[in-house]
Amino acid sequence: MTNILYIYDNNLYVNLTNQCPCRCTFCIRSQKNGLGSSDNLWLEHTPTAHEVIAAFKKYSLSDFEQVIFCGYGEPLCALDELISVCNYIRSISDIKIRLNTNGLGDLINCKPTAPLLKGVVDAVSISLNAPDAAKYLQVTRPSFGAGAFESMLKFAQECKQYIPEVKFSVVDVISKEDILACQNLADRMDIPLRVRHFNS
Repeated sequence: MTNILYIYDNNLYVNLTNQCPCRCTFCIRSQKNGLGSSDNLWLEHTPTAHEVIAAFKKYSLSDFEQVIFCGYGEPLCALDELISVCNYIRSISDIKIRLNTNGLGDLINCKPTAPLLKGVVDAVSISLNAPDAAKYLQVTRPSFGAGAFESMLKFAQECKQYIPEVKFSVVDVISKEDILACQNLADRMDIPLRVRHFNS
């Protein structure tokens, strides 16, 4: 499975799963097949931790700035594999590990997930995507329904207790007014906000 790992902007990305509880209106899954060094991020099956670790052994982590868990799916859909792989990375390198997530790990796994990430990842980027629950439903279309937005915010708040670097992100497909409202929400929660360009 050559599409487990891919290189983008001097970072090594981990495409851990194609499973995701959201159907975001801007998702690149529906735009193109590949990203960075991979021309195809669709996985034949969800890889085991052993398969992911085997893929890592083909690379030298000293060549990269970060390892980032981000692919065509939500990494917290494979929470146990994520933790196992991060523990392996920690055993061989002090490279920074970042998780890009939709923040719905608690709903996906039916338990609090932020505490489980302590010492596992150095940074987490959480997709805020909208300033309120109604607009969040329109943009991300989560399978969990109306409670997803508040669960994501709770996860973000809890991450601040366990992870050194926590950020929100939005994609600039939403209006300038909504981006400003997202900034205000992020400021109230004391979490930095990154505005990402579509497809970047």
